[in-house]
Amino acid sequence: MKIITLCGSTKFKKQFEKANAYLTLQGNIVISLGFFEQSEGIEITKEQATLFENIHYEKINMSDEIFVIDVNGYIGNSTKKEIEHAKRQGKTIRYYSESEIKE
Repeated sequence: MKIITLCGSTKFKKQFEKANAYLTLQGNIVISLGFFEQSEGIEITKEQATLFENIHYEKINMSDEIFVIDVNGYIGNSTKKEIEHAKRQGKTIRYYSESEIKE
């Protein structure tokens, strides 16, 4: 079993759910986001944003790989930082846009 952390914009909640199900059905342990502030219209403070960023880096550290939810090739600044962090940690990086997951 691999541990996989999902990374991407919080506006792609539906795609996160599909990726979570798809990867779980393949026998992986999937770590996702706690909530989707952009999809759900939740306001967060700068302090909370920093906290969530640090939590997500720790999720990446615990993982064997990350799975980037890059709908239509979109990768925002936070996700770019997560990809760079994963690269520095030697993690495998896979992309939603290159997967077999169907919209």
